[in-house]
Amino acid sequence: QVQLQESGPDLVEPSQTLSLTCTVSGVSIRTNVYYYSWIRQAPGKGLEWMGAIDTTGYTYYSPSLKNRASISRDTLKNQFTLQLTSVTPEDTAVYYCSRDQNYGSNWVTGRRGSWGRGIQVTVSS
Repeated sequence: QVQLQESGPDLVEPSQTLSLTCTVSGVSIRTNVYYYSWIRQAPGKGLEWMGAIDTTGYTYYSPSLKNRASISRDTLKNQFTLQLTSVTPEDTAVYYCSRDQNYGSNWVTGRRGSWGRGIQVTVSS
């Protein structure tokens, strides 16, 4: 059974870098053709796909983040990480990681694949 779990800080100060980790169990992040995505949902808003890393290590990003996001992976720990720079209060959201055979802004609305429970992150001084 595939499981994903997000971890990281629950409070980040404005202008700092947010770093979140997704630990995957039950499957290797290097096998088959899958995309490991980061998604967030701000208060009162819909799901926003942020970016993904595939099983070869290639990365994909939403243009809306204007190059603030970076996704990497640690295959030995079976984890992938999101870094979001220059955060503002508008980055306050529940952040999710997921695994599916698809990705992107259209894909996220169907909430397909395996998802973590999410982690609440607040940006505030």
